[in-house]
Amino acid sequence: MNNYEEIFRYINEKGIDFKKDEPMRLHTSFKIGGPARLFLNVESKKQLIEILNIINNESINFFIIGNGSNLLVGDKGIDGIIIKLSGEFNDIRLVSEDVIECGAAVPLSRLCMFAAKNHLSGLEFAFGIPGTVGGAVFMNAGAYDGEMKNVVEQVYHVEKDSCSEGMFKRNELYMSYRSSIYQKSNDIITKVVFKLKKDNYECIKGKMDDFLYRRKLKQPLEYPNAGSIFKRPNGNFAAALIDECGLKGKSIGGAKVSEKHSGFIINTGCASCEDVINLINLIKDIVLTKYGVLLEREVRIIGNIN
Repeated sequence: MNNYEEIFRYINEKGIDFKKDEPMRLHTSFKIGGPARLFLNVESKKQLIEILNIINNESINFFIIGNGSNLLVGDKGIDGIIIKLSGEFNDIRLVSEDVIECGAAVPLSRLCMFAAKNHLSGLEFAFGIPGTVGGAVFMNAGAYDGEMKNVVEQVYHVEKDSCSEGMFKRNELYMSYRSSIYQKSNDIITKVVFKLKKDNYECIKGKMDDFLYRRKLKQPLEYPNAGSIFKRPNGNFAAALIDECGLKGKSIGGAKVSEKHSGFIINTGCASCEDVINLINLIKDIVLTKYGVLLEREVRIIGNIN
């Protein structure tokens, strides 16, 4: 075990929930991925900081995951530690009449319902997005003309290297289309503060239900997937370009371009990470050749893929 000895000593001493060689297909919406050497459920900021200190001292690779809804994990797994936030990171509370404080592990659907019940508008667009609050801020998730950058006021984090606590205000987050400062800093989001607007509950809930209905109608939610595979290219839509290239329904192994929405790749039941990557590369090559547009991948790929 060598450099893992200190981690095992700590997690056993603190009674932290862990699994060895945990299949990552159980923790991603794609249902794909080999084993993680060590999978930890971390329940408090104190535990997180102490674990990061050990990880840094021992030079161990680690990854933070939420719901794994925008994630593709290599078939050979991850030679490192997966940290999943739980416990206090699932807390959510109303701090004033129009401000919500929310842990990074809270599912977006739960945050949206909490906001609606408190007559707060601004998060309706996020209802039905299958990720967590931390992941949504990391990616600046958006849909139906809404984005996280429009409602986030402050984001708290633990710095990866120094293990110290920090915070960014709205204007320090550099949020743009599917991007934020956290994709460069690699700091770990722990808590998010949202500034919303008072509105009528029925109006808020009506918008949420409408957006969810549209998702179910247009997206292949009946199959394992990781959401939109590609970012929206300037002046166009990835799904339209893929469709126009005749790639709807194209498959490699168990990975298939959805016939319901060409922007999605679905796992038909036996897809490997290699299948998905090969299909992604095929799509990129054909779209580039036909239209001169280089599609940029939105889904994150981690682990050993070769």
